[in-house]
Amino acid sequence: MPGHRLDPIDRKILAELQQDGRMTNVELAKRVGISAPPCLRRVRALEEQGYIRGYHAEVDPRELGFEVQVFAMVGLQSQAEADLSAFESRCRSWPLVRECHMLNGEVDFILKCVAPDLSTFQTFLTAELLTAPNVGSVKTSLVIRGAKDEPGVPFDVLEERLSRSA
Repeated sequence: MPGHRLDPIDRKILAELQQDGRMTNVELAKRVGISAPPCLRRVRALEEQGYIRGYHAEVDPRELGFEVQVFAMVGLQSQAEADLSAFESRCRSWPLVRECHMLNGEVDFILKCVAPDLSTFQTFLTAELLTAPNVGSVKTSLVIRGAKDEPGVPFDVLEERLSRSA
């Protein structure tokens, strides 16, 4: 089971850093109950093993003038691996696309897009997304408001699952 190779201290480190990636190593060590030097070694090991992919600031898009958030459901004409990869690559090049996920079911991809205004998104939609090679259909939904936006994973669920399997 993924996450099982990590010991409880590693999982506590990940949970704490997920909540606050800016805390000092000394504060982190205190929260997880170990001294600072081994805590730093564990954090470096978690980074090297790929459990920690990076650190970033959570910015408020609206405060920065990005008033529009849209989910675009994209259907491709071909689902051959080369065509899927080409579409993913194109998505990575579009600044307004902040997330791109391949799905199973009625649509092939869902894109989370942000734009400063509806006109900017509409220009992206008509000039870029709809005209991209292999795009067969696009349905969009404008976000009215968000009710929840939690980063990462629910560590309490992981701990409960691990305790049941132990």
